[in-house]
Amino acid sequence: MMSKKRPETRARLLDTVLNLLLSEEKSGLRMIDVAKAAGVTRQTVYDHFSNRSEMLTAAILHFGDQIDVDSLLADSRAAETGEARLAAFTRAMTVVFPRINPLHKALTRLGEADADAKAAWDNRLAAMKQGCAAAIAALARDGRLRPEWSEATASDYYFTLLGIDAWAHCVLDCGWREDAYLAHLQRVTHETFVTPA
Repeated sequence: MMSKKRPETRARLLDTVLNLLLSEEKSGLRMIDVAKAAGVTRQTVYDHFSNRSEMLTAAILHFGDQIDVDSLLADSRAAETGEARLAAFTRAMTVVFPRINPLHKALTRLGEADADAKAAWDNRLAAMKQGCAAAIAALARDGRLRPEWSEATASDYYFTLLGIDAWAHCVLDCGWREDAYLAHLQRVTHETFVTPA
């Protein structure tokens, strides 16, 4: 018997979830809503996702594939020094933020009480925090992390400095040029975490 989990069907469902999410509608984005919009049965949606949280998380990962996040992070992952990795990860995030901001706003629109949306976004924030921790760990490995920081506290604070809300406030709300925002962020993160050579 053929599997009900056909890759093309899954991709179509994920595209449908994203289209619904990125629309301005205030829909709660139920699995039945996705089934109707995709022209499939509700059972088909459940064949691919066991619950709404899994569906939303998969849709965010699918969105990441569409904007090719792995390519955007390639320089950071290939950096030979902790200092270079820190700078490259900071730069990558400021490229990622404008691309993911519509999705961030869409998930926020679903509301704080929407546990599934919060879990899906928290999943991606956890991945970003891992990237922050990897950059800080590389800096520590090189003996270049300022002594007042532990790796854990530096990772926490770096993650805070890189928040998408801070980027949105400065660039979207206050009209900063993106290159100016990046330059200030690079200076602040370098001065905050890197011991002078």
